[in-house]
Amino acid sequence: MGELERVSPLKNFLAGGVGGACLLLAGHPLDTIKVRLQTQPKASCAQYALYTGTYDCFRKTITKEGVLGLYKGMGAPLAGVAPMMAISFFGFGLGKQLQQRDADTPLTHTQIFLSGCLAGIFTTVIVAPGERIKCLLQVQAGSGQLKYSGPLNCAIRLYREQGLRSVYRGTVLTLIRDVPSNGLYFLTYEYLKRFLTPEGQSVSQLSTPNIILAGGIAGILNWTIALPPDVLKSNFQTGALHVYSLRRVCVQCVYNVCV
Repeated sequence: MGELERVSPLKNFLAGGVGGACLLLAGHPLDTIKVRLQTQPKASCAQYALYTGTYDCFRKTITKEGVLGLYKGMGAPLAGVAPMMAISFFGFGLGKQLQQRDADTPLTHTQIFLSGCLAGIFTTVIVAPGERIKCLLQVQAGSGQLKYSGPLNCAIRLYREQGLRSVYRGTVLTLIRDVPSNGLYFLTYEYLKRFLTPEGQSVSQLSTPNIILAGGIAGILNWTIALPPDVLKSNFQTGALHVYSLRRVCVQCVYNVCV
């Protein structure tokens, strides 16, 4: 069996950056709509709600802010996407190395899941502040109260308020969201790649459409468990300091869903 070709860390970094940038360009408009729907005040009836649904939020955003309104707050995650992707795959690779004693012995599903969880822990260092800045810029644009002029201004003002504690507000909820969801993502992705690989071929020979299919299904399953804590995270990160505690945001979100 031939030795696998080694790819340089720089190429992995650049590939992850380009892939992550494409992901943001395609997904950020939907993320803006998601955050605005998650953080809008609860109304007594639908006709008084700021947004009645996904399409209504999309329509009002386009009408008031134009197409660029859907890309509010993209600067922060775009700046961190390359190192975030690099750290994610580094964490996943490290998790596999720590658990795999023999290179010829395949990892179990549990070990792959735990390796993905480790990747989620590693990326939180970059994701948490980026999410905080992104969500604040997305929400302020929708409310019409422009407190921050951009990602850098937002980061500076947050730091002046309470230092790094303010910048990293919502880190615990980011961990609760990303650790299990990353584990499920990598587990599903690795399983589907092996499942879709024809018998007698290597996983590295899998066609691009099948790789996209595996990644797409893994991403869907990722959000099935990431969305509930993401709702809590968005509300907590955009709530006023000294007003919203972590416990209060959790209770209020549960109340809004149930009542």
